Amino acid sequence: MVRAFALRAGELTGIGDDVFFHYIDEVEDILSGKASKIKYILVRRENYEKYKTLPPFPSIIRGRFNPTEWAKDPNRRIDYYDSSMPIVSAPDSEILKGYAGAAGRIEGNVRILLNPEEGDKLQTGEILVAATTNIGWTPLFPKAAAIITDIGAPLSHAAIVARELGIPAVVGCGNATTRLKTGDRVIVDGGQGVVQILNGTDDFI
Repeated sequence: MVRAFALRAGELTGIGDDVFFHYIDEVEDILSGKASKIKYILVRRENYEKYKTLPPFPSIIRGRFNPTEWAKDPNRRIDYYDSSMPIVSAPDSEILKGYAGAAGRIEGNVRILLNPEEGDKLQTGEILVAATTNIGWTPLFPKAAAIITDIGAPLSHAAIVARELGIPAVVGCGNATTRLKTGDRVIVDGGQGVVQILNGTDDFI
């Protein structure tokens, strides 16, 4: 309902989707013919695009959080962040640990997708890696040889659908989308909840 209102307001005022870069009081001002805050749209859009490129934030954040600095850490956790905790890393580890989502063991190439709209990039037999999944991702699962997610548990969407389709899945790895890259060769052991990184490639498209 709120989105429908915003879209209608954008249509009536002629600002279209830029309505989403306004606060509600600013939208009300525009609708009533008062001065608009259109001058702020460019800066707000730039901020939106900047934050859009960052990985999903941790589910729990405690203390002061700098998303830009956090995103630079290759060993960051996305399930929990505490600014008072010392940073502990294991950069040379070739194993990703998560939850056993769906049993099975398979070797294949990684395909990292940011959202289901990128589904056309997924080739049959590749291992789908995503931050998390929901019902919108379901049509992609039959093409995947296995599923790996940053966020999730044995009762998450990825785990349930993978079990239904008989696809190995390791969920809740925390940082799979940052540790892996498209083209990496891995072994997914869904029964043990681990992903072994075999080798990588910088030339995979």
